Amino acid sequence: MGSINQKSEAELDALRSRIDELDRMLVEVLSERAYCALEIGKVKRSSGLAVHQPGREERVVQHAKSINEGPFDSEALERLFRRIIDETRGLEGTDDDRPIDPKKGRGSER
Repeated sequence: MGSINQKSEAELDALRSRIDELDRMLVEVLSERAYCALEIGKVKRSSGLAVHQPGREERVVQHAKSINEGPFDSEALERLFRRIIDETRGLEGTDDDRPIDPKKGRGSER
């Protein structure tokens, strides 16, 4: 393989920095979604509702696919969202009733 020139190296560095920032934002948004799921789990438990609601999960996946503008194809996006939903469902079933504090972690002490 040939060596990379300085212009290409600088371009790669800039793009990789952008990816790093997007990854940080992605983790932040996923964490916020997870905290919301914890609250949903509390409401479901207090209302006697089942954590697993396949109809709602299917609507979430279909909505994600409907707003997809690429470059992921619909099948790839569906796999990603189903994974997110699976991981989130585990959080909804948690019996953690501490108040949720997104800045401090999973729950804050009373």
